[in-house]
Amino acid sequence: MNSYYSESELINLGFLAVGKNVLISKKVSLYGISRIAIGNNVRIDDYCVLSAGRDGIEIGSYVHIAVFCNLQGDAKISLRDFSGLSSKVSIYSSNERYDGSCLTNPTIPEEFRVIENNEVKIDRHVIIGSSSIVLPGVHIEEGCAIGAFSLVNKTCNAFGIYMGVPATKIKERKKDLLSQEKLLIEKYESQT
Repeated sequence: MNSYYSESELINLGFLAVGKNVLISKKVSLYGISRIAIGNNVRIDDYCVLSAGRDGIEIGSYVHIAVFCNLQGDAKISLRDFSGLSSKVSIYSSNERYDGSCLTNPTIPEEFRVIENNEVKIDRHVIIGSSSIVLPGVHIEEGCAIGAFSLVNKTCNAFGIYMGVPATKIKERKKDLLSQEKLLIEKYESQT
């Protein structure tokens, strides 16, 4: 038994778009599937939850989402090419107000809740370490690395290495991966 959906099964699931060489575990939970677009060469592992709200989820090419990741919210979530999420990463584009000024949780009628919806952008070549959390409105710019168990609540500048609660920049990340990307494209994309 194959634990990944076949190409024809993926097409029949009703994605907004789905590319080639996409491996999605049959143990992944998909909500709002018609608002999820996926590029080429993507792998999504067991027990992930992708819950696309009003503005959807956009996943680029050469993206890996490891086991137990959670992407949810009404505002758009985008993961650009060559980005990756380690196990147990959670990305939220919606969040309830916790200050006690309103009620919380989905069993409460919306008139009694205050929910912030704000787009989350994960740019090219971003890697997010295990058990990290990304909150609404965050933009993680190209080439950033986020250390495990980090809370990302504000924009992270390009090619920075961030970690902690809240995540703060600890140093610069090398840019060698950009030349490696060019080699990969030349080698594999020219064959198609």
